[in-house]
Amino acid sequence: PWIESFGCTAAYRELRERIRRYYRDNYPLVPAARARADLNPGNGRVSRLCCEPRAALGALEAMLAPHSSGGRCTVLLEHQVTGADVEGARVRGLAARDLRTGREVVLRAPWFIDATELGDVLPLAGAEHVTGAEARRRTGEPHAPEEGAPANQQAITACFAMDHLPGEDHGIDRPPEWELWRDFVPKLAPPWPGRLLSFETSDPRTVERRKMPFDPEGEARTGAFGLWTYRRIADAASFAGGTYAGDITLVNWPQNDYFLGNLVGVTPEEAARHVERAKGLSLSLLYWLQTEAPRPDGGTGFRGLRLRPDVVGTADGLAKRPYVRESRRIAAVFTVLETHVGTEARARLTGKRPEELEAEPFGDSVGVGSYRIDLHPSTGGDNYIDVSSLPFQIPLGALLPVRLENLLPGAKNLGVTHITNGCYRLHPVEWNIGEAAGSLCAFAAARKALPREVREKGDLLEAFQRLLRSQGVETHWPRLTPR
Repeated sequence: PWIESFGCTAAYRELRERIRRYYRDNYPLVPAARARADLNPGNGRVSRLCCEPRAALGALEAMLAPHSSGGRCTVLLEHQVTGADVEGARVRGLAARDLRTGREVVLRAPWFIDATELGDVLPLAGAEHVTGAEARRRTGEPHAPEEGAPANQQAITACFAMDHLPGEDHGIDRPPEWELWRDFVPKLAPPWPGRLLSFETSDPRTVERRKMPFDPEGEARTGAFGLWTYRRIADAASFAGGTYAGDITLVNWPQNDYFLGNLVGVTPEEAARHVERAKGLSLSLLYWLQTEAPRPDGGTGFRGLRLRPDVVGTADGLAKRPYVRESRRIAAVFTVLETHVGTEARARLTGKRPEELEAEPFGDSVGVGSYRIDLHPSTGGDNYIDVSSLPFQIPLGALLPVRLENLLPGAKNLGVTHITNGCYRLHPVEWNIGEAAGSLCAFAAARKALPREVREKGDLLEAFQRLLRSQGVETHWPRLTPR
């Protein structure tokens, strides 16, 4: 909630400002929108900055450009790591395949960072890692299950973008498995309120029945809260007339969360099948919205909803990759638990009053983050687990594998649990993790030290934290009250 003032790295804030600049430089904004320092092109409810993928991509490419042009950074697009050369506790190289040509390349370096969505390098390199839910008796976390369940993982989502053109017909063909998804009632505990394809869902915090309004015309006109404005990425009213035919919204909703199977711990063929079924669910949701969804005027179906393949850059109109909430996680030197960051858990542990509560302070902090512990329905049959957390730090120990010396996590694959993954998976936190990992490699190389030695030796740790702060990485929070 404080992202515009503090709570992220300077580089992440630069990304946000470059996205806004992209719109100011390239789009005909109306004067009121152009004047906003905190410009939110989509005016979506979910975030203070909602934008189209092309704007974020443009900002990222601009940030990389001087390093790529200067020969300091080589970007291999559409490559997949297929194997690892490991000797003892060190990764010597990684094999990768160009997905367009099939050409194999070998990457050799003194350091490797796994920033993949699923922690793909960890099993290839033989890195000790965990998946799914840990047992409560092992972690002591109030919201962990009694028994461990490695296959109990959060839902994935095949996102898509759409706009709405009243009076027009942009109906799609009936998707595969349409009858299955039309009648599908999730088997979750606590129970889901009914069919998945419905405007009635579980409230994430109370798990009680909640109706989510959907009115593309009404929400756009009045600003009322509903599914249309929830993740809107282009608010037509912020741009000169005729720039957009209408608002564009991104569909990443409870109704297209897919939790009938996992992408890790299964064969590649089974993972691919689940991705296709997740896409089928999303297309079925769109088909339901076009044909059967109840309208505010008493009718059914919004035929003017138009799938926007151009927005996501694919032929089928679905995002290039599913949205992944939970990945493989390293077995780390230090693992962040709910008792370190959860508001309720900290209150029980410390006995402090709400205004006195704070997350566990980490002397080896390499960054900060703030997000509720937010777990979506899971493949193990859990409904939402959504509980308050306190503004937290990112400990360096969570970036260090227990054995391997030169492989670091660079995303949501750090040393967290199934529960604390729910707050460490937020975008600015992932960015901070990757930035800290990259800086750690450079610092360790310059000091001729191992990453674990940087944490273990006080003078090195202090020097590393000074370096991070000089680069605009915040390692401590100002005093704040719980969310």
